[in-house]
Amino acid sequence: MRYFIEIAYNGTHYFGWQRQPNDVSVQEVLEHSLSTLLGNQTSVVGAGRTDTGVHAKQLFAHFDTEPIEDLEHLIYRLNSFLPKDIAVKTIFPVIDSAHARFDAIERAYEYHINMQKDPFLEGLTFFTQRLPNVMIMNQAAQILLEYDDFQCFSRSKTDVKTYHCKIKKAVWEQHGDRLIFTIVADRFLRNMVRAIVGTLLEIGYEKRSIDDLHKIIRSKDRSNAGASAPAHGLYLTKVVYPETIKIKD
Repeated sequence: MRYFIEIAYNGTHYFGWQRQPNDVSVQEVLEHSLSTLLGNQTSVVGAGRTDTGVHAKQLFAHFDTEPIEDLEHLIYRLNSFLPKDIAVKTIFPVIDSAHARFDAIERAYEYHINMQKDPFLEGLTFFTQRLPNVMIMNQAAQILLEYDDFQCFSRSKTDVKTYHCKIKKAVWEQHGDRLIFTIVADRFLRNMVRAIVGTLLEIGYEKRSIDDLHKIIRSKDRSNAGASAPAHGLYLTKVVYPETIKIKD
């Protein structure tokens, strides 16, 4: 039977979501925990890959196993077994064809910037002492909604078949000493959000103009975009699926 599992994690001590040959990943830790508690080798397929140091407030994965009689008890046992920086929120049955990656119809990320040194936010936000021009960055962010090919923001060596994404929302908000960038799309390319944030910050610091963003996107060349913002400020915050994947009570 197929199940979806919803987790959240602090990515500081992990080399991203995806299993690595010589480094600890979130996927590896979750698979080990599930396999131990379910009594059989259990593989999980995630909604996407977060990079080293990136956090997730919500990520779904699917796994196959025999029918589970008490899901709440399994959630309790998993949270007791997993390290403190990974938490299981829910587990629920889905139709056999449901796929955590390919069935997702929307994903959302947030990028957090802090402009006041705070030891309690170390490793959880990107610290910068100088406030960029938020109004200009928001004007530039709206340009993203005009395009659907974002090869210029994608990691160069990647196995994707298309660079097309439909961005539905891209906005900066200031809350005191905190800046939060929210971006929502049907899919994202590897390193895409961090590259967008880095480029928008260069515009906000007046190192580039708003018009430069059009040229960068049309170039389809990663070297023309800004440097990627640090991973520790990035959070995967939401993954949306059609209701049809769930098994009705």
